[in-house]
Amino acid sequence: MQKKGNKYGTHRVIEPKGVLPQPANKIDNNMDEIYDNEILIDVQTLNIDSASFTDIHNYAKQQAGEGASTEKVMEEIKKEMLLNVELQGKHRNRRTGSGGMLLGKVAKIGDALKGKIDLKEGDRIATLVSLSLTPLRIDEILEIRPEIDQVDIKGQAILFESGIYAKIPTDLPEKLVLSALDVAGAPAQTAKLCQYGQNVVILGAGGKSGMMCCYEAKKRVGVTGKVIGLTNSPKSTNRLKDLEFCDVVVSVAGKTPVEIYELVSELTNGQMADVTINCVNVPDQEMTAVLCTKDDGTVYFFSMATSFTKASLGAEGIGADVNMIMGNGYTKGHAEFTLQELRECPKLRKIFEELYA
Repeated sequence: MQKKGNKYGTHRVIEPKGVLPQPANKIDNNMDEIYDNEILIDVQTLNIDSASFTDIHNYAKQQAGEGASTEKVMEEIKKEMLLNVELQGKHRNRRTGSGGMLLGKVAKIGDALKGKIDLKEGDRIATLVSLSLTPLRIDEILEIRPEIDQVDIKGQAILFESGIYAKIPTDLPEKLVLSALDVAGAPAQTAKLCQYGQNVVILGAGGKSGMMCCYEAKKRVGVTGKVIGLTNSPKSTNRLKDLEFCDVVVSVAGKTPVEIYELVSELTNGQMADVTINCVNVPDQEMTAVLCTKDDGTVYFFSMATSFTKASLGAEGIGADVNMIMGNGYTKGHAEFTLQELRECPKLRKIFEELYA
């Protein structure tokens, strides 16, 4: 008989006792036996969140040394990922604290869940909970695709009873679905926040989450609203311009927060943004987002590189009365919502297929 497990996975926590799996320092990743309310997954691909993979890649380059070959850097990435799992029983970046999600096949369903969920053994799913709380065992790293933050592995993972997931649809490529679902919270939250006639500023607008947010924001603000996409590289700038989702696209690479504030002030005739969405995958972007936003406006920090302390104390320090939403990667129906974006917008789907599928 299988052991009875806790709904939230606390039965897997090794240290410290009494906390949930996400903040735990170490969890049990033994897959030989599963608890009665767990789903065992044969993992195919890990989609590391952008802030985490950027950090791991930069750390690997430092460890490999100046002028190191791509192969050497990839080996350092492998070592870092394996060390994360060895130390913690899960893939939580030890510096950013963030994880990602995974694609795999259902290998076994706990007895307490059989007949109560819409899954059967062999179903292909993407988990919609963070790798930072998911028990994971990596047997072998097969391929690293740094340009899209994905890593193919042989291994297994556990989805807890409270964990959410999405079945892989048959009308979209698997890797495309995985990439889109990794950021599903962003466009779904954007749809809730943006209203007709508003000014919306999106930082990191040329990236994966940024592009989806731009598309959704323009749908919501309409012809009388303005969507301003701020990008960070020539490639992402040109890509976003070609998509034609934004009223204005500007590269702000190298600009200070105050310079970006002045730019947004000019573009909005001093009105500033009703809603600012931060999709940038590097630290220290909090005050840029706050400065772009009008009093009583809303800042949505989707990026996992966000520091609550920097955002909160920084806003207080400049007397900014803004509503701040920290990036919850989940909102009801976000998976279906995001995949529907790809179905209804051929331009967006084409770009995602080119980049991620």
